[in-house]
Amino acid sequence: MSDDLVGAFEEVPYPAWRTPGADAVRHGKVKHHVPVLLEVDVTEAKAALARRKQQGGPDVSFTAWAARCIAQAAAEHKRVHAVRGGFALGRRGFRRTLVTFADVDMCLAVYRRLAGDGAGERVPMPFVIRKVNEKDLQQVSLEIREAQSRPLPEDEQWMNPDADVPPPWLVRLGLVAPRGLRDLFFWDRLFADPFRVKRTMGTVMLTSVPLTRRSGGAAWAIPIGVHPLLVALGAIGRRPGMAGDRMEPRDVLSMTVLFDHDVVDGVPVALFLRRLSELMEGATGI
Repeated sequence: MSDDLVGAFEEVPYPAWRTPGADAVRHGKVKHHVPVLLEVDVTEAKAALARRKQQGGPDVSFTAWAARCIAQAAAEHKRVHAVRGGFALGRRGFRRTLVTFADVDMCLAVYRRLAGDGAGERVPMPFVIRKVNEKDLQQVSLEIREAQSRPLPEDEQWMNPDADVPPPWLVRLGLVAPRGLRDLFFWDRLFADPFRVKRTMGTVMLTSVPLTRRSGGAAWAIPIGVHPLLVALGAIGRRPGMAGDRMEPRDVLSMTVLFDHDVVDGVPVALFLRRLSELMEGATGI
């Protein structure tokens, strides 16, 4: 179609599969997330991954390794992925609860084409890896690759069959339902129950943004989401840095960490970030 003032254009139906992402951003904007921008030296990690591949070891991804480091640090500092609960009766009457979890269930977005729509746009589907803190690097990487190639039923958009989510027919109905009904029957119920949160979406979100590599390396992404702890991997750039007493080129990762200020304050977050930096800069687990 065309219009003399507008120019050529095409009008197509709004994809229903975008509704959950739009809802997550809408609810995420009212969360009291505080972003922290980090630069982490990953020179040793990248070199170790390359050596592992050259020596014929199992191929593992950088994202899987980052997920394993984040999960270990979060398991050691549980407060950073705690979830607010409802009200419980205690000695001082009804008071809000706060639930911390020993296991770190991590949500990643896996891009897949919907079944029966081979020519369509790839869809980001949430995929939760359970107990990442108890798994080795190879196992985490295999689970991610398996999710990227798993056969999907027609119109299926949820990668975890064990998740606490409505049946597929109800999910499809919810994609086209008014916003108020989606909030009432799904989002409000989800946020009111920390155990439903854990079963449905995990407590940590990891996203990787394919930013262009820059010589300076400073290219961060700041995500919006509903998890208590969100981590975004940005660009890896080459810049001068210290290696012992020598100045040499180093690979520096731009990483963003968002934490929920309703459940954790600065000191526990600082301890978590220090531990995470130690794990990543030491190429732990490769």
